[in-house]
Amino acid sequence: MRVPLSWLAEYVDLTPGTTPEDVHEALVRVGLEEEEIHTFDLTGPIVVGQVLDFVEEPQKNGKTIRWCQVRVAPGDGEDAVRGIVCGAGNFFPGDKVVVTLPGAVLPGPFPIAARKTYGHVSDGMIASSRELGLGDDHDGILRLTTLGLDPEVGTDAIALLGLDDQAVEINVTPDRGYAFSIRGVAREYSHATGAAFRDPALAVSDPLAGALEGFSVSIDDQAPIRGRAGSSVFVTRVVRGVDATRPTPPWMVARLKLAGIRSISLLVDITNYVMLELGQPIHGYDFDALQGGIVVRRAMAGETIVTLDNATRTLHGEDLLITDGSGPIGLAGVMGGAATEMSAETTNVLIEAANFDPVSIARTARRHKLPSEASKRYERGVDPQIAVAAAARVAQLMVDLAGGVADTTGSVFSDIPDRQPIELPSGYVAGLVGFPISADDEKQALAEIGATVEDGADAASAVLLVTPPSWRPDITDKSDLAEEVARIIGYDHIPAVLPVAPPGRGLTVSQKVRRRVANALAADGFTEVLAYPFVSSAQNDLFGAPDDAEVAGIKLANPLDGTVPFLRTSLLPGVLEIARRNLSRGFTDLALYELGSVFRPEAGVDYGLVDLPGIEGRPDAETLAALEASIPRQPRHAALLALGNLIPKQPGQPAVAAGIADVLDAARVVAAASGVHLTVRQGSHKAFHPGRTAELFVGAQSVGFAGELLPQIAAELHLPRVVALAELDLDALTVAGSGVIEAEPVRAMPAATQDLSLLVDAAVPAGDVLEVVRAGAGELLEDIQLVDDYRGPGVAEGAKSVTFALRFRAADRTLTAAEASEAKLAGAERAKEAYGATVRE
Repeated sequence: MRVPLSWLAEYVDLTPGTTPEDVHEALVRVGLEEEEIHTFDLTGPIVVGQVLDFVEEPQKNGKTIRWCQVRVAPGDGEDAVRGIVCGAGNFFPGDKVVVTLPGAVLPGPFPIAARKTYGHVSDGMIASSRELGLGDDHDGILRLTTLGLDPEVGTDAIALLGLDDQAVEINVTPDRGYAFSIRGVAREYSHATGAAFRDPALAVSDPLAGALEGFSVSIDDQAPIRGRAGSSVFVTRVVRGVDATRPTPPWMVARLKLAGIRSISLLVDITNYVMLELGQPIHGYDFDALQGGIVVRRAMAGETIVTLDNATRTLHGEDLLITDGSGPIGLAGVMGGAATEMSAETTNVLIEAANFDPVSIARTARRHKLPSEASKRYERGVDPQIAVAAAARVAQLMVDLAGGVADTTGSVFSDIPDRQPIELPSGYVAGLVGFPISADDEKQALAEIGATVEDGADAASAVLLVTPPSWRPDITDKSDLAEEVARIIGYDHIPAVLPVAPPGRGLTVSQKVRRRVANALAADGFTEVLAYPFVSSAQNDLFGAPDDAEVAGIKLANPLDGTVPFLRTSLLPGVLEIARRNLSRGFTDLALYELGSVFRPEAGVDYGLVDLPGIEGRPDAETLAALEASIPRQPRHAALLALGNLIPKQPGQPAVAAGIADVLDAARVVAAASGVHLTVRQGSHKAFHPGRTAELFVGAQSVGFAGELLPQIAAELHLPRVVALAELDLDALTVAGSGVIEAEPVRAMPAATQDLSLLVDAAVPAGDVLEVVRAGAGELLEDIQLVDDYRGPGVAEGAKSVTFALRFRAADRTLTAAEASEAKLAGAERAKEAYGATVRE
């Protein structure tokens, strides 16, 4: 909403010297949002001039220019008459025009200077409406007589045309529709500053009030939306004998322009002016083009209408229409019809000021992709009590500016339900906003916004009965009243006090684990992503379980996308989709991770079937337990993905492709950050490559899988053949860990390293052998890594040789080779007992 300051000053006192910044600051204090400051972006000298004579001079390029002598100041001074070159041909000797003299700056910016052109020195410029920023007309220069003006030569044209005004722009939120008017913004400025407010609706003089009759209007809504009739107020009145060709006064053109609305014609400009002034959309009909009275109804199948933008629109059964004997003549609250529009030939006008259901108007405007200034206001709620005054204001301006005569032809339909008072208990506002407020201050603040405040019937209960004003449909309960009290008294009174954290609290164990895991993976070169939690049933079945077991899923009642209506049981579908999207945009080397919840319902259990508690108090333990039981288990998981090259090709360094080993290392990073030791064993998963799948354990508990995606699935997703994936249950890791990560002491003694090669049956997992060697080697073993898995010549059929690199260290001494060998052989002996392993010489 753009608010010209001169217009605002008519209805609220602005102290001398008030700037747009001051107005913005005041409006922000009462909860409105500041946007831009608008001006006409021009500076003088710009004056009224009079064309004395001119000489037309044809040019070689086919254009004819006029060399004009223009008086720009009274008297016979040296600079009183200027020679100006002009290319327009729509003016005559004696015409008074707007002259921009050297030193002036027009919107653009376009500075004016004396310059040589077409063989003359043009000492200024005769301006058009568009050059002055008043409108889009650039066909010729602006003749002041067309505006009904005959000022003295030399008069400041900026002040004459209202071009010295400024406007502040504010953002109007959906609940503050009343601020889409000068009336509403003036009231808010009064709240912020205490300046006297003068309601423009009360200033309207209407000698015909209560005498309107003779024009038929009926509301016939056979299909109300949500049980609310399409129209609750419909006021009409007639002004006869208007001269539609009269110019719009410059002050009105300037105000409309600053408010963001272009001048069209006098009659249309008047309706727009009143809409901006009072917030009530107005529509004017050519009264002589109407056929009978008006019926407000819903559209019927197959009906069409040609709207004011000359578009033929096919109507929907929900569309609310204005109709006469010929059929639809307007989309109610959105746009009028072309058949009855006011034109230059219009002499009699029917004025309409109505109130329409916000939901109905919003749906129609969106259905036809036809937002308008009227629909914007109706969607947010228009004051139902303002229609009579708005229609009278339009009639008054048409009489004053268009020479019309208002008569008693018209009608008033009103079916406005009474607003019920809201109970406001004593102390409620103070308890909600956080600072003490007296009962008198509450009453004063509520009265200021226009509410009616009465004491409750039971004086002992100290309850106020507050009836909101008609222009505030957003105030529906006591919390809204508390907000208004805080807003009027001032948000700056609310103390800025940080709550004191209870001792001994902070992040939970699971929160600490998630932070450590995220930091560790990021440090390991992985990039965090966040995927949508919605998947298809097929994706849940593929990734939700390692085998062919049926996967229970939670289907959304109202999914954003009908192709993915289920909550995820695995993070992998989302991570794969993100990888596919990035790959399609040229990112060929990816290392991604996501930490998030999955949804694991129990088969046969119905979820979500519980009545939600109200907001009046904290739910009891039984209600909370029922709510908890109404949602599925939601464990937190970590998903890892690597594809492309882990190390890019460099001079002297070939590219190293990412594979299962890399996600296994990352899985170990996750486990270490969780404070647990991860055991890797051969596994199987229906979405992973057979033989290249690992199951991950902490002790005897399975906590996830790692492997390479099946090549056929990768091909379907347009991914490379090798895509390494892993998914771990973070909640299980957290429970298995201690929650505290203790740093290993830095050992100063040198380490002893030895290798151990063992011959075992090929079916025995190398990871299992590693674990028993670790256990057998004892506390001197600091680290053990599998470095080789050999099957071939020198090794018996059905067997394999696994080689481990072992590092031994003692905390208090340098180990001897014999001590290291003894620990190594102890590990080998444990492997012999467990798997029949023998040391390979």
